[in-house]
Amino acid sequence: MAGTKMKWEGRWDQLKGKAKQVWGTLTDDELDKAEGDYDRTVGVIKEKTGETLEDIEDKLDREV
Repeated sequence: MAGTKMKWEGRWDQLKGKAKQVWGTLTDDELDKAEGDYDRTVGVIKEKTGETLEDIEDKLDREV
């Protein structure tokens, strides 16, 4: 979903907050490894949760 990536680019604080809201087990340290990069953030989430890229992007797209 290229739209999801475009939606979040340049909005690191919001992306980080959304990820922590959806995946409550993520820590600031884990997300800081992504250094504000969308693809790296998704990679951290995949590594931590084992979810697919599509599932992660669906959850990031949904308004909670």
